Amino acid sequence: MAPYEALYRRKYRSPIGWFDVGESGLHGLDLIQQAVEKVKLIQEQLVTNQSHHKSYSNVQRRDLVFRVDDWVFLKVIQRVGQVAYELEFPLELECVHSIFHVSMLRKCIGDPTRVLPTNDAQIMEDLSDE
Repeated sequence: MAPYEALYRRKYRSPIGWFDVGESGLHGLDLIQQAVEKVKLIQEQLVTNQSHHKSYSNVQRRDLVFRVDDWVFLKVIQRVGQVAYELEFPLELECVHSIFHVSMLRKCIGDPTRVLPTNDAQIMEDLSDE
């Protein structure tokens, strides 16, 4: 199966199949001109759709900026690129990837000195605690 068919679950239509049945009598330059017009129409539609999508996502976007030593329920160690931050994890979570996109982070408002170590929590098998 071709990748296009696997992704869209239909057969790929070549540019020759873009025309109506009655237009199959086109030859030479007319066929090329029709294909170019169809491609331009498709490109315009793609630009329009991208513009709609971009305007919608910009409404939802929050420009968050954190500083080193800010707490986001974990400590920010450094900024990595424009929209990613490296976080400081406790030793028991060292297997977790430490770089996160800014959209995954929420600023912690509180006292970081009141953080309790995770090994003090006694979790039972039924997920209750004491």
